[in-house]
Amino acid sequence: MKEIILKTSIYKCKFSELSKSEKLLVKECKKIIKSAYAPYSSFYVGASVLLENGEIISGTNQENASYPSGLCAERVAVFYANAKFPKTPIKTILITAFSNDKFVKYPISPCGSCRQVLLESEMRFKKDIKVILFAKEEIIFFKNVKGLLPLFFDKIP
Repeated sequence: MKEIILKTSIYKCKFSELSKSEKLLVKECKKIIKSAYAPYSSFYVGASVLLENGEIISGTNQENASYPSGLCAERVAVFYANAKFPKTPIKTILITAFSNDKFVKYPISPCGSCRQVLLESEMRFKKDIKVILFAKEEIIFFKNVKGLLPLFFDKIP
């Protein structure tokens, strides 16, 4: 039996170290997060994507009484970006959450389905997507989605 070791890098940064466009993602996310529809969990998630053309598209979680029928903020933002700008790659995605009307203390990360959707976008355009997980006490980021999902589904040849 052979052991295979998977390695990923997680980067930590301060708000002051974010680029101007990344700070704008925080601002946009904070603005839209209040439109999340989360009557069951009261956990409001926002995701803002920066496209290569400079456009910013944001989305929020949309819950449903039939839980699997809801949609995460990440997929809302990515699918809308792909619908509005189908030939434009995503450069960065910033994800955050509100609880009790303020940013959560520590970062939340995308679910498996959102990771797979983000990875599909990364592979589709053959360009890395920077993933920033923003919270009140900590900001972490991954240089690409594969850092979040090293074992992923791929096209079947």
